[in-house]
Amino acid sequence: MSGKEPEVLPPLEADSPVDPRPDSSSRADETIDLAPAFLADGSQILDPESAPVPVPLDALPLDDDSASLPSAPGQVSSLSYYMSQLADHVPITREEEHALAVRWVEDGDVRAARKLVVSNLRLVVKIAMEYRRAWTNSLDLIQEGNVGLMEAVQRYDPYQGVKLSSYAVYWIRAYILKYILDNMRSVRLGTTRASRKLFFQLNKERARLEREGFEVEPKLIAERLEVSEEDVMEMENRLSRPDTYLDAPARRDDGHGATVGDGFATSADSAEAQVGDAQMRENFMQRIDEFAVGLNERDQRILRERILAEEPRTLAEMGEEFGVSRERIRQLEARMIKNLREYVQENTVDFDFYTPPTDDQ
Repeated sequence: MSGKEPEVLPPLEADSPVDPRPDSSSRADETIDLAPAFLADGSQILDPESAPVPVPLDALPLDDDSASLPSAPGQVSSLSYYMSQLADHVPITREEEHALAVRWVEDGDVRAARKLVVSNLRLVVKIAMEYRRAWTNSLDLIQEGNVGLMEAVQRYDPYQGVKLSSYAVYWIRAYILKYILDNMRSVRLGTTRASRKLFFQLNKERARLEREGFEVEPKLIAERLEVSEEDVMEMENRLSRPDTYLDAPARRDDGHGATVGDGFATSADSAEAQVGDAQMRENFMQRIDEFAVGLNERDQRILRERILAEEPRTLAEMGEEFGVSRERIRQLEARMIKNLREYVQENTVDFDFYTPPTDDQ
């Protein structure tokens, strides 16, 4: 391949990199073995059910493969303990991130990959906290987001000029959102377009109608969201029921430690269901990638440096660089967000969780 590479989002397929790299084909099936980094009991990290809470970051054997895993505190204080451990790890610079990513891509350096994961765990917590109202146990979301972060690190291409955090945010969100949709209220909500739309927009639309002075009824919500009245009532029922965790005590006076889950037969998802879950995650990232490919260079820059950036550039900075006003950049950004929202909604999960950057500069 010759000439300047198009400035687009990193490729999704690990075995088909855009930029040629030494021995890239030999790494197509390589995975990041980070299970010991997150589970003190030795369970596999890629099984979310076996990892209800994150383990302290000191468990990561970055400098000593034989490092022992510290004991985590009780369930009540596990989140605060985990957050205190995060405070001990300072973020890495862009240059350090690039060097570590190159070591992982070129040499298969697992320690470099682990360092990339550790340096972005704050991002997982930040995103997980956005969904506290949808899922009361933030630790579940953090754990699932950590899996998404590892997926992003494994697929990240440092030669594309995109920050790892900007790329990883979509994998983290995809894993968290899919986890919520699959596990909420002990009954799978489903992955139909109507259920996804109601999951993300029902409460928002209800509040909007109340502000406008309407008497909120399922029929009116169904008309506004273009779904069936039955779907609205079903989702309202599911969202109104309290969660019951399967590891909760079956009876307060039970001295034998029996849990609610003991009364249910255990069964793993079928191979078809697992493939379906993986395909949905892949589909989400493919839509973002495909959308970016069709943009011109200026729009790609706005997408990367304003919409996707962890620390967006100001409208004034972008306007000065392209020789246009701040308002023109704002218009281009608004148009792109609208098109991106429609594109993603048409093909994957709803895009309403995204909030565009705002500034007055």
